[in-house]
Amino acid sequence: MTDWPLQDAKNRFSAVVDAALAGDPQRVTRRGRPAVVVLAVDEYERLRDIEKANAPTFAELLLDIPSDGREFERLSVPPRSPDL
Repeated sequence: MTDWPLQDAKNRFSAVVDAALAGDPQRVTRRGRPAVVVLAVDEYERLRDIEKANAPTFAELLLDIPSDGREFERLSVPPRSPDL
């Protein structure tokens, strides 16, 4: 992965895009710190598909809630009167 200072990436954006399309992600830095990565759309979509495939379903998240047998403490708050 090649690092580009932001100003250089602006001045040579076509080169940044061409390198990313060739399969080499390009990292752009701002004030010496990594800021963004430019990569080809195909690679981005591949990574998104992997992320979606590994994401738990809602049911899995619910079943993952710890069940230690304790109950939650309920607050005794009087109900509000509806404004009609």
